[in-house]
Amino acid sequence: MSSVNLFAWLPNALAHTDWAVSLQQFMEQGGQVLWWLAAVVALYWLLIVERALYLLFSFPKQRSVWISEWQKRSEQHSWYARSIREGWLGQAQSELMQNLNLIKVLVSICPMLGLLGTVTGMISVFDVMANQGSSNPKLMAAGISLATLPTMAGMVAALAGMFVHARLVKACQLRELKLEKSLRSQK
Repeated sequence: MSSVNLFAWLPNALAHTDWAVSLQQFMEQGGQVLWWLAAVVALYWLLIVERALYLLFSFPKQRSVWISEWQKRSEQHSWYARSIREGWLGQAQSELMQNLNLIKVLVSICPMLGLLGTVTGMISVFDVMANQGSSNPKLMAAGISLATLPTMAGMVAALAGMFVHARLVKACQLRELKLEKSLRSQK
């Protein structure tokens, strides 16, 4: 299947009842690099889901514990009380920002893997041209598909990952700021 037929194939693949077969065909067209890219994407989405679950369930519980402990304190102005508060804020920041740098690194790897797919696909095209000559376009179409699909997939994965990573960072910063305001409030 040539890369020109990709756009005709994609809607049929999405409407196809056996999506696993369609995905398998797509992955085979993209070559080995596309499988590596899929593994990176799966890993960063796993980490994103973990962060989202943490923000929705675990952090609110811990936040309420910190706030109730702070409000129970009879004295909130001493050096000792401020040190406790700063320790909680530091712990909150550490827990909120956990894995965000790893997600950022994995997202930045995606376009590089796409480019690696481009290089390997072009090597395949040049190999076909050297062995069979350049007169048969059908032989070169597989190599061109091998070159373009990983690039496209890498860019799409990176764009989606960049957007979600930015939203996660913003959500974590907002929660950290709200916690700090809550802990700075007086009785």
